[in-house]
Amino acid sequence: MTFSQRNVPRNILIALTITVGVLAAGCSSDSSTSGSSTTTSTVAASPGKPESSVVLNKQAQTVLDQLLQYPSGSQAQVSSAILTIAPGVSTGLHKHDAPMYAYILEGTLTVTYEGGIVKQFSAGSAILEAVGTPHNGENKTDKPVKILVVNMGAEGVANSVTL
Repeated sequence: MTFSQRNVPRNILIALTITVGVLAAGCSSDSSTSGSSTTTSTVAASPGKPESSVVLNKQAQTVLDQLLQYPSGSQAQVSSAILTIAPGVSTGLHKHDAPMYAYILEGTLTVTYEGGIVKQFSAGSAILEAVGTPHNGENKTDKPVKILVVNMGAEGVANSVTL
């Protein structure tokens, strides 16, 4: 089967699996988290083999309990970045029209969603962000927040839409 014949959601799932696997191999978390469905389990390493700590496993719902669905009709695109939010700074009101995975590397992020829902995510939290729901992330602490952001979108679908 050629790349162009593959199902777009399968391509996105494969890319996400690889990304999360690489992240899990390089990160370990023993913190308890609030407001996330992070599951941490460590697979013991054999001599000469890497150790793996799973931070999110087969999550099918976003932080607002929406069923995970990938955009269809366009070529799959996965992009990632490390976002640093200084103390007292916010992301501004925005939304995502495609699935977005985030892993809090450092600090604590407070996110306020449409309807007044407030969630707090600390270092070690793995998040499937809400899709299509306006929200604002804010660093209410005195230390920077660093977040690995992985957007699982499609050609023509913006990773983030400012409102």
